[in-house]
Amino acid sequence: MVLLTVLDVLMFVVGAVGMIYQVACVLKSLVSKPVRFPDAPMDKRYAVLISARNEEQVIGNLIGCIREQTYPAELIDIWLVADNCTDHTADLVRSLGCNVVERHNDQLIGKGYALTYLLDHMIDEGLSDTYDAYFVFDADNRLDKHYFEEMNKAFHAGFRILTSYRNSVNLNDNWVSSGSALWFIRESRFLNNSRMLFGSSCHVGGTGFMFSKEVMKRNKGWKFHLLTEDLEFTMDSVLHGDRVGYCGTAILYDEQPVTFAQSWRQRLRWSKGFLQVFRFYGPYLIRRAVRERDFSAVDFTLLLCPFTVLSVFRIVLGMLFAAFGFVTWQSQIGAISGWANGIVFAVLGMMGLAGLTIVAERDQIGATNKELFAYVLSFPIYMLSYVPISFQAIFSKAQWKPIQHKG
Repeated sequence: MVLLTVLDVLMFVVGAVGMIYQVACVLKSLVSKPVRFPDAPMDKRYAVLISARNEEQVIGNLIGCIREQTYPAELIDIWLVADNCTDHTADLVRSLGCNVVERHNDQLIGKGYALTYLLDHMIDEGLSDTYDAYFVFDADNRLDKHYFEEMNKAFHAGFRILTSYRNSVNLNDNWVSSGSALWFIRESRFLNNSRMLFGSSCHVGGTGFMFSKEVMKRNKGWKFHLLTEDLEFTMDSVLHGDRVGYCGTAILYDEQPVTFAQSWRQRLRWSKGFLQVFRFYGPYLIRRAVRERDFSAVDFTLLLCPFTVLSVFRIVLGMLFAAFGFVTWQSQIGAISGWANGIVFAVLGMMGLAGLTIVAERDQIGATNKELFAYVLSFPIYMLSYVPISFQAIFSKAQWKPIQHKG
C-alpha cells in the first residue's frame, strides 16, 4: 500500500538525517577548537533561582559553591522557592542568608510552576529589575569555582540565553548513574559544543542555564509548565529568533539517579514531555525551518520528532492491512525485523559514542579505567530501556515527581 511505503520512506529519511547530523556534530567537535569567550568585566548583577522540595540534605552544598565563586559575591543574590516542603529546607536556607519564598500548592505541581511563583513574587516586589540576568539551578548541583566568571564572559559577548557544561558528581556509583551522566556529557561535548561551532542554537538543559532580564520581561517571568519546561523554554526562544549559547568552560555537576526505578520514572517524564513539546511547538518549528531557512529549527525538529509514535502507528497500520489482506504478513514481519536490526545497530553506535565521549572528556570524568570500560559495555542496556519507556510515554499520564538526593 502507498501509505505504508510513504511512512517507511519518511521514517528512513528522518532516521538517516538524524544519524548523519550526529556524526557531523562529533566530527566537527573533534577537529575544531571549542569556542572560548574573551575576558570581561565582572560588573553584572545576577539572581540565582532555585526550586527545592525537601532538599535540606544537599542545598547547603550548592549555596557553598555559589559563595566560593571567583565572581564578586556581592553581585550574586540567591533566591530559593521552597516548593511544598515538609522538611527544614526553608529554615536552613534562611539561616545561610539567602532569600526564601515558600509555596504551598498541591494542584499545580512541577518545577515550572515553582519558578513562575518565585519570579512573580520578585516582580510584584519590584526586585526583578535590579538584576541583569537570572541563573537556574537544581538543589543538588555543585559548581566549579569559575562558573559565574565564565558565564559572565559569554553574557558580555552578547548571548541573552546560555547553557553550560553538565557533568555529574556520581557517575561512578553504578551503571544507571553512569548511563545518565555519559548522556549529558555527550550532549555538552558533541552537541551543544558543535552547535556553537555551526553557529546554531543550543539546547538548554534542565539546570545550569541563564537568561537575561530582557528575556524574562518578554516572557513576563516564567511561563513554561510542560513536563520538560527546559525544552519548552528552548523551543520558545528559538521561535523568537534567539540564539541560545553554550559556555563549555562553565562546569556544573549534578546528581544522577542510582536506581533503575528512579531513572525510569525520570526518563518517562522526559519522554512524555518531548511529546508535549512536539505537539505544541512542532508545527511552528517546521514552519520556521521552511520559511526562515533556520537551521536551529531544523535541528530541533529532528530532536523532537516522535519516532516512537510513528513506529507504533506504522506497525499497527501494517498489521491491520495484513489482517484485511491488503498486504502479506510476511512483508510486515520483515519490516519489523528490519527496524529491530536498526535499533540494535543504533544502540551499538551509541556504545561507541559513549566510548568516544570517555576518551575525549577523560580529564572531566572521575572514575577508574576499569569502571569506565564496564560502563561503556552497560550503556546499550541503558539506551535500550528508552524503547519501552518511549512506548509507555505515548499512553501514560506521567507527572513530575521529586528525585531523592543524597548529596
